Amino acid sequence: MDLILWRHADAAPGSRDLERKLTARGRKQAERVGAWLIARLPGRYTVLASPARRARETADALGVHYKVVERLAPGAAPEEILEVCGWPSHKGAVVVVGHQPDLGRVAALLLAGAEAEWSVKKGGLWWLSDRERGGEAQVVARAVIAPDLI
Repeated sequence: MDLILWRHADAAPGSRDLERKLTARGRKQAERVGAWLIARLPGRYTVLASPARRARETADALGVHYKVVERLAPGAAPEEILEVCGWPSHKGAVVVVGHQPDLGRVAALLLAGAEAEWSVKKGGLWWLSDRERGGEAQVVARAVIAPDLI
């Protein structure tokens, strides 16, 4: 399974957290990363987005259908995010458009085996894959992308 953790792009401040929208900079970040990602996704993939407006607007940059999942709202636990994605048994790739520190905690859990406060840059993504080597399950970081590097 491929799990792509995509943090929402730069958003405007606001008192109603779930209604914050992307800034002009955020829209450019989402477009750059979305174009990079859509060119590389395998034929079989699912896109899941937090209900927060900034996450939905980031997912819109892919130009494909996605599902809004309430359980991916800010504050989601790593185990919950992994359950929603079907990790590691889902067939194909799953793109999760979500938030910090949630996505960083998922990356840390999968790559280091313990929750930690790892940072995913606004608009950036971490592409992780599971594999088996010598009868042992492993997680591989295939790509870590920041929007300013594309």
